[in-house]
Amino acid sequence: MSFFRLTAREIREKTANTAIDPVEIAEAFIENASSDRDRLNSFITLTSDLAVNLAERLKNQLSAGKTVGPLAGVPVAVKDNICLRDYPTTCGSKILSGHVSPYNATVVDRLIDAGAIIIGKTNMDEFAMGSTGETSYFGPCKNPVNREYSPGGSSSGSAACVAGLQCPLSLGTDTGGSIRQPATLCGIVGLKPTYGTVSRYGLVAYGSSLDQIGPLARNVNDAELLFSVICGRDKRDSTSVEYAFMPNSSEPNDITELRIGVPHRYIDEGAADDVVDAFEGGINILRSSGCTITNIELPDVRTIISAYYITAMAEASSNLARFDGARYGYRSGDSGTLDEMYENSRSVGFGEEVKRRIMLGTWVLSAGYYDQYYQRARDIRDHVRQVLNGIFEAVDMIALPTSPTAGIKLGEIQDPLSMFLADVYTVLTNFIGTCAISIPCGRCDNGLPIGFQLIGKPFEESLLFNTARHIERALDFDGSGGSDE
Repeated sequence: MSFFRLTAREIREKTANTAIDPVEIAEAFIENASSDRDRLNSFITLTSDLAVNLAERLKNQLSAGKTVGPLAGVPVAVKDNICLRDYPTTCGSKILSGHVSPYNATVVDRLIDAGAIIIGKTNMDEFAMGSTGETSYFGPCKNPVNREYSPGGSSSGSAACVAGLQCPLSLGTDTGGSIRQPATLCGIVGLKPTYGTVSRYGLVAYGSSLDQIGPLARNVNDAELLFSVICGRDKRDSTSVEYAFMPNSSEPNDITELRIGVPHRYIDEGAADDVVDAFEGGINILRSSGCTITNIELPDVRTIISAYYITAMAEASSNLARFDGARYGYRSGDSGTLDEMYENSRSVGFGEEVKRRIMLGTWVLSAGYYDQYYQRARDIRDHVRQVLNGIFEAVDMIALPTSPTAGIKLGEIQDPLSMFLADVYTVLTNFIGTCAISIPCGRCDNGLPIGFQLIGKPFEESLLFNTARHIERALDFDGSGGSDE
């Protein structure tokens, strides 16, 4: 039996009814991911022994007549900046080569408690710094829709393995669009949750006030199911909040009273024509469903991008200071003094993009420039949050394209500034800490997927899922990825 096109909910139902064997599921997905590994390079580490052990434990629970969790038997992949006990956590970097996690991230424990089968750690931009997956020390990941193209970043492997049918669900992280952007480029669903709804304990930090773990899936129902498992308060993460979320198992609720804000000028400043056409198709679906579409004005995009990256780089320079060659990971052997060991380990262990961001972040935090850059970025962040609070009094959510283009060819982006601008429609959500979802809304002429983004008020993920489900069903877009072969 082929399991690979089954949804997560179908796998769970068949597992709970003993229609399929969880050990057989685990072995099939591990074999498929292993045989397909070189083609997509979506995994850094496959966790074969863990997957089989979890499947056998689940099989014993079923044999004993015990109730199983909401992800029973469902294979899930985890981005390699999320700790998994007794397995490497590399963050896609040489400097963490050889580092094995001594504990599980909270989200991993919640996956295991829900009956999920963890099959591997996915490839990613180094320390989540990038928009194409090409900064990984382990080589670039490839888009399963067309292998000449990037799957997006930084959660490149998490998106590619789902779209490429290597597993039905995965976890990514989103600091400025790193779940939603690869989701749109691979033609799947990705959610950036409200800041604090998902524990960051066990996540290797990039920007602590921006990072959020979230789900990637081939359809809205599965993304909602995974989110329901990982969200909620964690006493080990002081930024996490109490959040009771129940997935919807019925038909979409009525959205005729919904008010959708569309920032047309914001979109016209950078989106390609095919992206705009697909986006307008999604807007027409919402309009025909009874939504009220209202034009809104967002703050200047260039100001938001600049302030976001100053904030992100400043936090990165602080968070990555701990990787010095002394405690874990790569250590340079060509050093005569302690200072040389620090310098040589970091110079060789970090890639060019990570070093660029560390240096810029250290500079904006320095005594002579702190007020001029970092403090001004904080002031802009407060202002943008106030502006958005005012907008959300007039509308229930905001609609935007997810990415300004439908695809990024591998090797196409050489200029760091061009990489930053790939996140032009996504950084706003992380900047103010609210939630957003990307769903497929069509394809361009060369077959590459295009994504539609909905930005909601804080803690209104249910409304996002419900609205996204209307678009998904109207377009009948299966999000099953595919292959260029």
